[in-house]
Amino acid sequence: MEGEFEDGDIVNVHLSNGKFYGVGYINTKSKITIRLLSLQPMSIEQMMDQRIAEAIRRREVLPVGREAHRLVNGEADGLPGLVVDKYRDYLVLQINTLGMEKLKDLVVEKLKKYASPLGIYEKSDAPTRLKEGLKESCGWLLGNGPEVIYFEQEGLLLAADLKGQKTGAFLDQLHNSRLCSAFAKDRVCLDVFSYTGNFALHLLKAGAQFVVLIDYSERSLSIAEQLLRLNGFSNYQIIQANAFDWLKENSRFERFDLVVLDPPSFAKTSTSKDSALRGHKEINLRGMKILKKPGILATASCTQVISEQEFESLLNDAANDSKVLLSVLYKGGQGLDHPFLLEVPETRYLKFIITEVRRRY
Repeated sequence: MEGEFEDGDIVNVHLSNGKFYGVGYINTKSKITIRLLSLQPMSIEQMMDQRIAEAIRRREVLPVGREAHRLVNGEADGLPGLVVDKYRDYLVLQINTLGMEKLKDLVVEKLKKYASPLGIYEKSDAPTRLKEGLKESCGWLLGNGPEVIYFEQEGLLLAADLKGQKTGAFLDQLHNSRLCSAFAKDRVCLDVFSYTGNFALHLLKAGAQFVVLIDYSERSLSIAEQLLRLNGFSNYQIIQANAFDWLKENSRFERFDLVVLDPPSFAKTSTSKDSALRGHKEINLRGMKILKKPGILATASCTQVISEQEFESLLNDAANDSKVLLSVLYKGGQGLDHPFLLEVPETRYLKFIITEVRRRY
């Protein structure tokens, strides 16, 4: 590394023998001091132009929703600290690092060039920004648009709430909700941590007899109810409640044929990992108890600090405590538009498992 710099600046990195190693941005306050952008000497203008163009072309050949999908997925697209999601004619971006914050204007310029959106909304409200010395930043960077953006996905009307979680919708779960719906026909289902109803809507479309939605957010549930009505469904019940409390109070009786557990991240750092493991085990144990046997449990974890192996282990522990057997029918993660790097395990954050829950023989 050479020359003087300020945190967030682009720097050239050299080996101890003086040989050029790469280009990246630096933040001495971050646990990752330098995030590399290129191993080749190139201008940031050139790099940003190339990476955004490549990310968009990469999605053009993928079997993902045309109206809504992830356009840029951080490190996996060579743009650490940047997430961009497309919702119809609008883009929602999230910046999580100081270096990318300083490149925001260039990001917007290239998104305009290659995606031609009607508007670009910034939803940079992740807690990780605090570690980078950044404050929350939300608002329209280009044009203007609605607070709730509706989009169609395989005949279903869904929504992204710009005042809600992530970039407005959980696009990483669309593929999994379709897979889960294959088990829904004529079943009584429970969607826990339902948010705006992605899983519930897919279950009902596939012929579920009845679906109960549980979430703590009144706003999210009001959007979910609107979507349920707009899609023509009436066989549902919406309950505003703390999911942990509700499951604890109601898991004494086997009431449901299919249970979906799609909680938010339970830990942002490794210091909270033990608490996150306990939280995941608790909700899965309760989910198993509330299921009729045999029944279907579809369960997820987006907690980055919990590995796939640890998630499976806690599910096995919960099954042993519940005196049931788990037969895994499907195991996966985030959708195709959310690629990950094998050399960066943190980019493979989503774990999703569909199991049949049976009584022990």
